[in-house]
Amino acid sequence: MKTVNLLNVSIDNLSITELFEKLDCEGGIVFTPNVDHLIMLQYDRDFYEAYNKSSYRVCDSQILMYASQFLGTPIQEKISGSDLFPAFYMYHKDNEKMKIFLLGAAEGIARKAQEKINQKIGREIVVEAHFPSFGFENNEEECEKIIDAINKSGATVLAIGVGSPKQEKWLVKYKSKFTHVKIFLAIGATIDFEAGCKARAPKWMSEAGIEWAYRLLIEPRRLWKRYLLEALPFSQLILKQKLGFYKMPFGSKPGELEWKGGS
Repeated sequence: MKTVNLLNVSIDNLSITELFEKLDCEGGIVFTPNVDHLIMLQYDRDFYEAYNKSSYRVCDSQILMYASQFLGTPIQEKISGSDLFPAFYMYHKDNEKMKIFLLGAAEGIARKAQEKINQKIGREIVVEAHFPSFGFENNEEECEKIIDAINKSGATVLAIGVGSPKQEKWLVKYKSKFTHVKIFLAIGATIDFEAGCKARAPKWMSEAGIEWAYRLLIEPRRLWKRYLLEALPFSQLILKQKLGFYKMPFGSKPGELEWKGGS
């Protein structure tokens, strides 16, 4: 099975190697759905439309893995953004065509991540890094300057980590304006992890599906609403899908919204 439907999202049932092979051949936009995304996708139509204009949607959450098993359509591999990105640059460490632009995080963080990644790889695979201002997505002039900087850098890969749903909406809105970028990765807090500014949960917590608890402990003010309130309906919605009672928001089926963006 190449896709798995969870609520109103079609998730690509790919291994990480299969994903990289497809990106090498075709390029595209990669989103990494998790429980938080699936809840937002029930009421945020702009986010939903952005999701359906992405090229690949790969499972970011062990909870989604459990949900897919419960529905009888198991996803073969969890590919979180924080695993996807380092695996991507290691996979392409000797590929001179892969030139990454980092966009996101706080001042100085993306630059620190750039330095650490390049030291690890042994070459300048990350060609430039930039942190946007707060609310940049609503400032057309700043967005145009960011796009111009990315184009001038010669980057063929854009990794953006400014939080969801902002990063997904921004990528879809401006995708057609990039001259060299062929691969777009929405990677959330991964830039902070790469810079060493935030610690990831222990591997056993991630595999057990409780990485969210670790992140909540580390950042309670920012994440309590996401993990303790907004995600509560998820199990109910999955149960409704299992019983055949789930109703698709916006009157569309997973993956059926028409592409309306640039090429």
